[in-house]
Amino acid sequence: MKADIHPDYHKIKVVMTDGTEYTTYSTWGSEGDTMNLDIDPSSHPAWTGGNQSMLDRGGRVSKFKKRFDGLGL
Repeated sequence: MKADIHPDYHKIKVVMTDGTEYTTYSTWGSEGDTMNLDIDPSSHPAWTGGNQSMLDRGGRVSKFKKRFDGLGL
């Protein structure tokens, strides 16, 4: 096994969007750094069951529907 190829594993502080904090181990940053989250399980719709709407950006959804409209009938 090669020496010195593994990243440094150290303690960091994670701050959630609601201000709660916890300490964990990570390879992100360096010892004692603080990671401020923009999205976390307390605010993301995937976990909270918030508005689930399909946005059609650039016509991708309509283009998909048009292309595969009769498939499987």
